[in-house]
Amino acid sequence: MPTFERLARFDREFRRLPRELQRAFLAMLPVFVAALKESPPDFPVTLRVHRVKGASGVWEITFAPDGRATFEYGAQIVDGEPHVIWRRVGTHDVLGEP
Repeated sequence: MPTFERLARFDREFRRLPRELQRAFLAMLPVFVAALKESPPDFPVTLRVHRVKGASGVWEITFAPDGRATFEYGAQIVDGEPHVIWRRVGTHDVLGEP
């Protein structure tokens, strides 16, 4: 099972999101986790997972029409399982400082 952590900034931004975006992010998580279990990860096209230009090692995921989150892969905590560090969450604006 993949492991996760959240930066403090992510937690602050998540608490400030409108409830509808919070629910959309939480609804996306099971799909994201299922994709991470594949080797390599097989993300559904609808999540639009891709690298953030100009930010080495940072990835973007779309969880709502204007809902974005950024993450990076950290050192494995459980052998053979990816470790995801959630960095930012919000609207498209989070990509300015991913």
